[in-house]
Amino acid sequence: MDKDSWLTHILRSKGMSTLLGGELPVNVINNNKYISPLTSQAQMTNRNVDDSLPSLDHAIHTALTGEIKTVILVGPEGSGKTTALEKLAVDWAKGEHLQNISHVFHFRFGEMNSLEGTFSLETLMLHQHGHVPPESIPLVLQKPEAVLFIFDDLDQYKHSLDPSVHTLLSDPSQAASVSCLVASLLHGSLLKGAAFLVATRQTPCLKFLSGSRVEVLGFLKPQREAYVKGFFTDQNVANKSLMHMERTLGFYDFCTSPRFCWTVCSMYNSLIEAGAKLPETVSQLYVDILMHLIHMLSLNEAGVRELVLALGRMAAHCFLSQHSSCTKEEMDSFGFQRFLTSQTSLGVFLQVDGDLESDKCVFSFHSQLMQEFVLAVSFFLDKSTFEGVEKMLEMHKGHAKFLDFFLSGLSEPVQRRPLETLLGELNSDQITDFKRWFKSSSETTLKGCYKDEHHHCFHLLHQAQSESLVKEIITPSARIGISYGDLSLQDCAALNYVVTCLGEMELLNLYRTKDLTEEKAEILAPAMSLSHKIILQDSSLYTGAVPHLASALSRGITTELDLSHTHLGDEKLKLLCTGLRDCKLHKLKLVVCRLTEAGCEDLTSVLSSATSHLCVLEMMFNQIGDQGMTKLCQALHSPHCKLQELQLQSCQLTEASMGALSVALCSGQSELRKVNLTQNQIGDSGVEALCKSLQHPFCKLQSLILFDNGLTGSCCDHLMAALMSEDCSLAELEMSVNELGQEGALLLCQALSRPQCPIEKLGLTRCELTQLVFKDLGSLLRSGTCRLKSLSVGINKVGDQGVKHLLDAVAHPSCLLEDLDLEMTGLTDACVGDLCAAVRASKTLKSLELRNNSLTDSSVPALIQIMQDSHSMQEMNLKYNDFSEDVFNMLDECDKIRY
Repeated sequence: MDKDSWLTHILRSKGMSTLLGGELPVNVINNNKYISPLTSQAQMTNRNVDDSLPSLDHAIHTALTGEIKTVILVGPEGSGKTTALEKLAVDWAKGEHLQNISHVFHFRFGEMNSLEGTFSLETLMLHQHGHVPPESIPLVLQKPEAVLFIFDDLDQYKHSLDPSVHTLLSDPSQAASVSCLVASLLHGSLLKGAAFLVATRQTPCLKFLSGSRVEVLGFLKPQREAYVKGFFTDQNVANKSLMHMERTLGFYDFCTSPRFCWTVCSMYNSLIEAGAKLPETVSQLYVDILMHLIHMLSLNEAGVRELVLALGRMAAHCFLSQHSSCTKEEMDSFGFQRFLTSQTSLGVFLQVDGDLESDKCVFSFHSQLMQEFVLAVSFFLDKSTFEGVEKMLEMHKGHAKFLDFFLSGLSEPVQRRPLETLLGELNSDQITDFKRWFKSSSETTLKGCYKDEHHHCFHLLHQAQSESLVKEIITPSARIGISYGDLSLQDCAALNYVVTCLGEMELLNLYRTKDLTEEKAEILAPAMSLSHKIILQDSSLYTGAVPHLASALSRGITTELDLSHTHLGDEKLKLLCTGLRDCKLHKLKLVVCRLTEAGCEDLTSVLSSATSHLCVLEMMFNQIGDQGMTKLCQALHSPHCKLQELQLQSCQLTEASMGALSVALCSGQSELRKVNLTQNQIGDSGVEALCKSLQHPFCKLQSLILFDNGLTGSCCDHLMAALMSEDCSLAELEMSVNELGQEGALLLCQALSRPQCPIEKLGLTRCELTQLVFKDLGSLLRSGTCRLKSLSVGINKVGDQGVKHLLDAVAHPSCLLEDLDLEMTGLTDACVGDLCAAVRASKTLKSLELRNNSLTDSSVPALIQIMQDSHSMQEMNLKYNDFSEDVFNMLDECDKIRY
């Protein structure tokens, strides 16, 4: 094959570039503006990085130079498939790629639909490729392994590829229908060994094809940037256009389409030259596009209305019939009669395949988005009939994804007014009906808990671009605190718009956002800055997202941030701390964030900052160790540190860092009120160090949680001394799951007997307590000087006799107890009399925990009666006792009892 003649053939201009149809592939190639589209694998990489992204060209070359004989490119409209095929052919003809191929034949299914009669493979190849000398065809057929067939637009093919409906051929000289030849080629019976490259949108025909399938994505942000900068000669205009496009449209999937990028750049160029404002939404963009196209035609208002209504009828027909193209006869029925005489009029809006004079001419929309937009416009334009919006949306459900977006945009006067200058007024009844439907459905949606429905409502509000409408729709009854995790870029933009219109948000719940990328965080940053509380628990934050979060915190109103289970790590925490040093944040949750000593250094810097307001820091389950703890203690010495609560459960602390904490608590600068050291093996010596601070007049600690710290009764001497001190301000002491034993517990009781002892809440669950300890606790509660309001002594097997001491104390008028935990203390039905007497006599008891005991059905009537009679009791927990199903209905009658 003469490659020069082939090059001339392929680079010959066919048709013209149009606003909606895109730039002609030959122009793109000739002007060196070609950018290879990406395959869908690019979505698995960082969308903002240009390095080594999987390009379509590379995927095709790799497949065709291997053993694969059929490669199928599948991608949406305008994704760059046709241009990529023509670029491949040009590169081959120039000797740059695929030089194992000696002949390339290029076919378009749209053109082959009109071929009638029979052809042999030889005559078909000559018919479609007039530049090929007839004498070369026999040479081609003798060496099929060096031949490449390119088939474009399979989705436009009107014949079947099902091999069962054809008699497949093997003889190239045998004449048959075009459909039979194509099926024989693609199924490998004809010209066996040849290579095939097929391009298509999603189509049912694909199920009959085998081969290597390549999903075509199009452009991501780096390719869009290169495209826009290549489109505009003025780089200032290019940068302005790019920034605007990414901010207003870059989050939509259709922005991956090179053809859409052409449309947007062309439209921006026209608007910028006219000094007009660039569109803020996709609805506004298509208003501008439609107006631009109408201005290209010499039609009066009536003519424009007639044309748009005809386009609307065509759009509806194509959606409902699931056909992408229409015949001339169908076009007549839609009302196009007067426009079918002019290629220019229809070519502005539609793709016209064939001669307008021919009955075989077919018409289709260049873009599904334009198809949906003219359907929306015609719905509001048509005054001849009234069709309810619900019926209309239901009819097109699943076909027209953006139809209600466009209806929402057009329903607002500011957005439709420019169109009305060309079309006349839209149908006010239809617009009113849409608004009624939107408000009613939104009210129902936002009271529910389905995040996808919430997102869709936000999208419609975003298109309407009406702050007053947002405030009218988002009422106090709307449940906008549900989790909006796993947002798309499009969802982020709509949510951000809604929050910005509202002015502030009580809770921005992004729980389980699995990929908070830099792009998403950048879009959401304004919404974050307007939210009092942000939940990102169990989310995955990309490194690039963290600076946007930090910036939002530093300039916003957020007082609480939950980053638990995000595996944040020290590196990202360092980035976050740039915003934490100067923000309004009061509470920061960093539970299970893979932080170490290094992260504590950055947090210390934040806590010591004069502009930090951080009061509560939760760092449970991070391996900060003693060195990390020591660094945090340095912050407590700062006069600027406002920290009042520090949660350090399971942080691998030992007694080695307790001295630093004790010194910090006594420094006179520390505002710390609560420390939780649960499940850190600090041991008795660690408690000894802490007890020194508890006796210091500068120590303000009110709550100390020492749950499961490997303690024994030996530490109780030091605790007793601390609690006996007049300077001790401790109101809560949690000692559960430690081996205190009888001796240690009795020492604590002795300290609690001091009239001024401040302890109001005491936890002694599973501390190996005895009946004697329970007796002392009972005496303490009756003393009249004890301030205890909450007591947990569960999982100490003292039985009915031991618990009786406490129940008798509860009945005493001097007892102030409000919450009593007696879980798994070995209670039986024998205690119920004392228990009921205690509840009946107490004026303060509100909650009684009786789980995991041995109460039976016989106790139930008395327990129900006493709970119903008591005015102070709010809850009794009877779970995991020895009840049968016979008493469940009886227990259900008392809503104060859990069982």
